[in-house]
Amino acid sequence: MHQTISPAIFYWGTPVVLITTENEDGSFNIAPMSSAWWLGNRCMLGLATVSHTTRNLLRTKQCVLNLPSDDMRDYVNALARTTGTPNVATAEPASGLVFFKKMNGYKSVHDKFEHAGLTPQGAECVRPARIAECPAQMEAELVGVHKMFQDLDSDMTLALEVKVLRTHVHDNIRMAGHRNRIDPDLWRPMIMSFQELYGLGPKKIGASVLAKIPEEGYRPLTNPIEDSDTEEAKPEGHKR
Repeated sequence: MHQTISPAIFYWGTPVVLITTENEDGSFNIAPMSSAWWLGNRCMLGLATVSHTTRNLLRTKQCVLNLPSDDMRDYVNALARTTGTPNVATAEPASGLVFFKKMNGYKSVHDKFEHAGLTPQGAECVRPARIAECPAQMEAELVGVHKMFQDLDSDMTLALEVKVLRTHVHDNIRMAGHRNRIDPDLWRPMIMSFQELYGLGPKKIGASVLAKIPEEGYRPLTNPIEDSDTEEAKPEGHKR
């Protein structure tokens, strides 16, 4: 039997991406995210307009999409509630996503490579650094900006289309006998499913720092409705 629900978030299971961009002072920012999908050599990135990564990408038109494997949980958790936005500690309610980050324990971190214990690696086509520990890295340039939630007259979220310029992968995930193929039996991506971290198997790979944020906390930013996911508002087994 199906029952009607209204999720606060729609993270059904997508790869985790660590996006590196260049800050105004020439240093590099890292943003963990999972609202990404690929078609051909293009990738669509769903990012908040006020995100530090979004601002960097709109300004420089360059980034690197670094894909962590499922054994990189500690690195991802170290970045999970950090932000390159310097004023998060003093954010006001009107600041939207920035205020959301303040209320959920995000802290401003300028050098995220050092903070997470990751190693910067020079890129070949773009300025932002690659992340050496990530088995797959895609240097990319911004080629399109698409507003989301246009029916709500909102400018809170953008879908940023980037074109992959160059791809780098660790030898241990390449398919034997093929120059340009990834062996899916060897590639173990990290997957985010409703804030929890998974590999391709049925079990979580460990605790997720991001999952400490209640899902309903995202509702004002994602899917506002009158009721919420509480026993008082929607008793177990209630059908609509």
